[in-house]
Amino acid sequence: MTDSTCAGPVKKAIKRLPGIHEAVVDVLNNRTQVQYNPTLVNEEKICETIENVGFQATLIKDDTNERSTQVCKIRINGMTCTSCSSTIESALQAISGVQKAQVALATEKAEVHYNPKFVSYSQLLQVIDSTGFEATLISNGDNINKIELKVDGVDTNHSMTMIEKSLQVLPGVQEIVIYPELNKVSISYEPDMAGPRTFISVIQSIESGHFKATIYPREGRETGRQQEIKQYYRFFSWSLVFTIPVFLTSMVFMYIPGIKTVLDAKLVNMMTVGMLLRWELSTPVQFIIGRRFYIGAYKALRHGSANMDVLIALGTNSAYFYSVYSVLRATSSRDFNGTDFFETSSMLITFILLGKYLEVLAKGKTSEAIAKLMDLAPETAVLLTLDDEGKVISEQEIDSRLIQKNDVIKTIPGAKVASDGYVLWGESHVNESMITGEARPVAKRKGDTVIGGTVNQNGVLHIKATRVGSDSALSQIVQLVESAQMAKAPVQKFADHISKYFVPLVILLSFSTWLAWFLAGRFHSYPKSWIPSSMSSFELALQFGISVMVIACPCALGLATPTAVMVGTGVGASQGVLIKGGQALESAHKVNCIMFDKTGTLTVGKPVVVNTRLLKNMELREFYLLVAATEVNSEHPLAKAIVEYAKKLVEDKENPAWPEARDFISITGNGVKAIVHNKEIIVGNKSLMLDQKIAIPIGAEDMLAQAEGMAQTGILVSIDREVAGVVAISDPLKPGAKEVISILKSMKIKSIVVTGDNWGTANSIAKEVGIGIENVIAQAKPEDKAKKVKEFQASGYIVTMVGDGINDSPALVAADVGMAIGAGTDIAIEAADIVLMKSNLEDVITAIDLSRKTFTRIRLNYIWALGYNLLGIPIAAGALFPFTGFRLPPWIAGAAMAASSVSVVCSSLLLKYYKRPQKLNHLELHGVQIE
Repeated sequence: MTDSTCAGPVKKAIKRLPGIHEAVVDVLNNRTQVQYNPTLVNEEKICETIENVGFQATLIKDDTNERSTQVCKIRINGMTCTSCSSTIESALQAISGVQKAQVALATEKAEVHYNPKFVSYSQLLQVIDSTGFEATLISNGDNINKIELKVDGVDTNHSMTMIEKSLQVLPGVQEIVIYPELNKVSISYEPDMAGPRTFISVIQSIESGHFKATIYPREGRETGRQQEIKQYYRFFSWSLVFTIPVFLTSMVFMYIPGIKTVLDAKLVNMMTVGMLLRWELSTPVQFIIGRRFYIGAYKALRHGSANMDVLIALGTNSAYFYSVYSVLRATSSRDFNGTDFFETSSMLITFILLGKYLEVLAKGKTSEAIAKLMDLAPETAVLLTLDDEGKVISEQEIDSRLIQKNDVIKTIPGAKVASDGYVLWGESHVNESMITGEARPVAKRKGDTVIGGTVNQNGVLHIKATRVGSDSALSQIVQLVESAQMAKAPVQKFADHISKYFVPLVILLSFSTWLAWFLAGRFHSYPKSWIPSSMSSFELALQFGISVMVIACPCALGLATPTAVMVGTGVGASQGVLIKGGQALESAHKVNCIMFDKTGTLTVGKPVVVNTRLLKNMELREFYLLVAATEVNSEHPLAKAIVEYAKKLVEDKENPAWPEARDFISITGNGVKAIVHNKEIIVGNKSLMLDQKIAIPIGAEDMLAQAEGMAQTGILVSIDREVAGVVAISDPLKPGAKEVISILKSMKIKSIVVTGDNWGTANSIAKEVGIGIENVIAQAKPEDKAKKVKEFQASGYIVTMVGDGINDSPALVAADVGMAIGAGTDIAIEAADIVLMKSNLEDVITAIDLSRKTFTRIRLNYIWALGYNLLGIPIAAGALFPFTGFRLPPWIAGAAMAASSVSVVCSSLLLKYYKRPQKLNHLELHGVQIE
């Protein structure tokens, strides 16, 4: 391979083979990496296919296969703070075969990269369970198509075994998991080879139709969250039922004369009716409703860590068991005059459960963006059956999850497009705003691609499905947003570091507070008037100690970053800006230099031939036949523009027959050469002609200068080493490009143009958008772009690269933040940190502004979470008591702790109301029409 234009033909040829999952061509290192199904295609066939395209292919034998990695996603229930997530992460990373483990507290999910030869996903689940948390497998492997079927009529295990064996022999079936107790069959499959309707027909054909198979009822993505919300609400409600009487008997009824007499009535020695009532009512709250805190604390301590549950268990137990001691002492003594704190333990648990309930409610709203994306997929679709001539024989309404690759789907006006594909028949306009953010409906006719989840507006379309299940654009976007919400921002390390020492430090502070007040009381270091009439000095010290223990909140610190990143990435997705995680968000807010590729980024990316000057006595049609025959082998946008123009000059415009081009060579960044009709044709820029020692006539020099002055690209054509003509190609500027550069200047961000095009065209484009000539880099090869990025980084700039092509991918990777234009190549999008779905330049500003707003919110969350603890702990310890007499009872401290977590989540939720900068609303985005 000689340059980036070679990548396209190689990738296309490989992808045409059956069983190919993915093919990535690395031009710079002359390598191609292919993921494939070995049951459908082998290595020899792939090499042979590459050689048929005209390149030499050699299999690289290394240990890649031995190090094969799978990605497993797991849902985890029971985490309360960063201490929990850190414990699980450490346990997973300690397993042999696990390469990387990420646990996200806010999403309650884990993503584990592991080698299946050393460890299985079931072992990963067991390890999480052993650390004291509930683990459920979400998916095992990237981009696997999976369908779940409910089978009626199954009465024995033998029936299920029969179904499993019948499915296993089908081509394309990768994995079958049977759930006998649910009559459920889960099938992972290769969509090129099989589909859900095939599985249903096979199951229903067993034993003469004895079994009936249907799609398993949809389990909403929020089912687990809803169950958790209901569980916390139920616990809180029951806790309230018992706690209100405890509160009334200890705080209110004591001031109502008749009731006070009843409550103060002595039963045994000094034990009163009130004491016994409070003991009986608070016990279910402490041990039945509060059981989850004991379990959580036990599991955390068993693994050598301390979490929020440990603090709650210690605080409530201190109050409860001291109260039990007081009651028992009063029962056995005639003169003991102690006080119980049953209301402290029960009210503490009640307020903490209320806080957890509100926190889970709020956390559910942070992931609304993903839920909305998933809701875009329609419930049903109309499947068409066509005859050999393409006429409709029948139509049938099916569940949209039953769509298979190459199905033909009918979409009526107002209906959602059920699958990614292309239009076979019909014309309409489709609203794609929910996927790309593009407000205007897009015209669709035969051959145009459509995206699943978009809305058909005014015409009937017949669509052939090309990407289904997890391969669809909608699923890919959801996976990208989910991965982004999993990835930790570097600033999160700050909270993780604090959480390791937070709980042990709080326990030490709590004990020290109790000891200090107890000793001060014992040695009469403060006046007796400070002690409330209903307490002893020991009880006062105990209340201070418990308050310190329960007011400290590591949860707020742990939620400060992930909740803001979740909401920020979700808001970005709804605006057509896909941000790949916290790292990208953190880097983007510091950006002060943006490097723009020219073609397809600053310009529309659809070059057109605007002028041709022949310098030889020949027909225009003959000239373009020779040039198009050479350029048709190239993937470059300028080559495509020449071929498109040449099509207008031939008879068969749909399927033109170009002359054969032999010995085709692509010269990176310069042009191409080939032998056509026994003539040597060289098409390229001025540098190529000079390298080939071809003289450039004055007429050609004049036209090149004229074209460059008009921001056009001049292409020289040499026939048998003599310049025969000049082709001028224009690529119009994108709407709003000039205004976007102006806004970036006002944001104190430096803009640079970097292009492989000539200096004249690059300078003209830069001048048109308002970038100074000193900030133009022209005639840059892919590796040069990456070098320039590193040069600016060495000068102290935080650099963003905005590009769309394969030749931009090295620079996108090298930059601090790579932004890929959504209409660009798959490789550019894969290399980028942020994907701009609308392909609008204004979204560069939206991405940077959103990252700045998100990081401002993270800072505010940290200031609040740290400030709350730094202020709350001294007050709870009684720092104000000697001067003001103000004391924070433990139940109020517990309520404050619960409120701090909820307030951090609510603070992050305010990002949902993000509006892009006002300046962008006033941009006049004139349309550009390309004929």
